[in-house]
Amino acid sequence: MTQEEKTKIEERIVDVLKTVYDPEIPVNIYDLGLIYKIDVKDDGNVDIDMTFTAPSCPAADYILEDVRQKVNNITGVENTTVKLVFEPAWDQSMLSEEARIELGFD
Repeated sequence: MTQEEKTKIEERIVDVLKTVYDPEIPVNIYDLGLIYKIDVKDDGNVDIDMTFTAPSCPAADYILEDVRQKVNNITGVENTTVKLVFEPAWDQSMLSEEARIELGFD
């Protein structure tokens, strides 16, 4: 897989991640800053590191599976591994400008 193909897949991944929401927050997980890493490998496997706003998120299993399924449905993706991480700890500085406005922080 060329770097250009990987970049296009990564762009599609970001697009689908913007369709994943925590049921308690009206902003998608990408703009919330919950995605720490997207790594598209040459063989089409994808590794994603993500976190939650709180370690005890009641919707964690649902959100992780939603991410995995949606990314797996992208053409060119063979398999997606989603790793839940808590370092660095999430804070409000990780919000996109759009998320800050939607949540009333600006």
